[in-house]
Amino acid sequence: MKKIIISLAACFSMVMAGCGMMGNNANGNNGLGNVLNGVLGVLGSESTLGSLADLVIGSVKLTQADLIGTWGYEAPGCAFTSENLLAKAGGAVAAGQVKEKLAPVYNSLALNAENTNLTFANNGQFSGRIKGIPVGGTYTFDPSTSAVQLNMTILKLTGYATRTTTGMSFTFESKKLLNFIQLITSLTGNSTIKTVGDLSKQFEGVRVGFDMRRYQ
Repeated sequence: MKKIIISLAACFSMVMAGCGMMGNNANGNNGLGNVLNGVLGVLGSESTLGSLADLVIGSVKLTQADLIGTWGYEAPGCAFTSENLLAKAGGAVAAGQVKEKLAPVYNSLALNAENTNLTFANNGQFSGRIKGIPVGGTYTFDPSTSAVQLNMTILKLTGYATRTTTGMSFTFESKKLLNFIQLITSLTGNSTIKTVGDLSKQFEGVRVGFDMRRYQ
């Protein structure tokens, strides 16, 4: 996996060096499409184009219907807040680094599909478990920003939905994710959990959370 990420970064560098796409293109359009198309030309894979675009929140438009069902935890997740971050050669590498650093933290919490899952109903209700702790309430989805607001009795939490190759990623601002995990696990001050907030500060413009697979 690490070799693939490094290869993607190298391709970004080749495309940008040859075409000067760090900003706008010659026609004044945003450079993301051209960067992605350039990388696609280098790698020759439509799946690569899709996976890179999916790293940017809102780049692939979703509807509320896309959320309906039960999603189980699969792996750490992250997403970029802007196209400019993805257009940098280090973007794909940064995504890999965030996930690699989140993995041992999540493993220490013993997260899995059985104890960490979310179910979204078409009537605006949601339920689930985070580390075995039941959660539930109502939710709203904004297709223009891909924002999912979870309205629970104890708090409101806003995340962002992005597609992955195996399902959906739900990501949050690092501080909010940290506070949420601390609250539901009653482990405030745990140094391992604190790492979630600390490490994500290294990557400006990155949201962290959970990659999930649909089970129903």
